[in-house]
Amino acid sequence: MITLVWILMIGLLIIGFVIQGRLRSKMKKYSQYPTPSGLSGAEVAKKMLNDNGIYDVEITSVDGFLTDHYNPANKTVNLSTDDFIGRSIIAASIAAHECGHAVQHAHAYAWLTLRSTIVPLVSFSSRWIQWILLGGILLLNVFPQLLLAGIVLFALITIFSFITLPVEFDASKRALAWIDRSGIMTSTDYAMAKDGLYWAAMTYVVAALSSLATLVYYIMIFMGRRN
Repeated sequence: MITLVWILMIGLLIIGFVIQGRLRSKMKKYSQYPTPSGLSGAEVAKKMLNDNGIYDVEITSVDGFLTDHYNPANKTVNLSTDDFIGRSIIAASIAAHECGHAVQHAHAYAWLTLRSTIVPLVSFSSRWIQWILLGGILLLNVFPQLLLAGIVLFALITIFSFITLPVEFDASKRALAWIDRSGIMTSTDYAMAKDGLYWAAMTYVVAALSSLATLVYYIMIFMGRRN
């Protein structure tokens, strides 16, 4: 059984690399297409927020690649530098997606609220999980409770990754709906935006499944101690 889980984990890892490569390819391709409106990512974000009656969210620029995110704690839409100043289809799409999270927050979207609630616990788990699991495996025969504690913490991380899925898909749905009715893109541009956001969402799907497979692996190790 553990062997099958290992095969699944390796398969998901390979799929993850393929999807990441596909996403980077799509982003590179669509970054070559300017938005008909000529708006930058920051301007798109501001327009979407204003169109949704949101005026208390700050739009900022952050370093890095694919570092775009919405922070509900301080109400900021954080766009990577390329997306903040970029005037491409992909910059506009990502900006609208992150604003989709701000719209979720403004409307108290249940899944976002739940995810925000457990963020402190997940942050704690992520900080210590690798050491607890390592110690749990090394001390499995004398102190199995340590591995069990690690499994519980890892289960929390896995649950978080699955809660993230509806949050991300809904944000893209809100972004695409706004793009469609705002008229900032043509139908061809809209198709590219939808395609780019789809591949971005797939990275979260693979991450959630990989986390689940890893959780099952540790559970099998814990249960196998009795054999």
